[in-house]
Amino acid sequence: MKLHELRPAAGSTKSRKRVGRGTGSGLGTTAGRGMNGQNSRSGGGNFTRKNWTIVNVETLNKFEDGTEITPEVLLEAGVLSKIEYGVKILGDGELTKKLTVKANKFTQSAITKIEAAGGKAEVI
Repeated sequence: MKLHELRPAAGSTKSRKRVGRGTGSGLGTTAGRGMNGQNSRSGGGNFTRKNWTIVNVETLNKFEDGTEITPEVLLEAGVLSKIEYGVKILGDGELTKKLTVKANKFTQSAITKIEAAGGKAEVI
């Protein structure tokens, strides 16, 4: 067997869909997209959402005073199971410890509560 004799297994490949080719292809006029709606138009499609991993400020009370908290520290401590896109700190609850918190995003109330406790909020 030589390289030029190699072929994929029978039935493992399909010919590509050539849309908008008039009669014969079965995919003329609307090219298989249907008549109306967002996905029938050029440039149409779904918008993607960023899935932030969220942490409330009250959760940060489990750390010692003066600790520098990063997303990696939160993972090691078991506060987070995984980080999809980034970490966002929300201002739910009260913070009693003086902490330096480094995250991708903060709500305004979270920044206020962290600084009121004597800590620092840094965007990474």
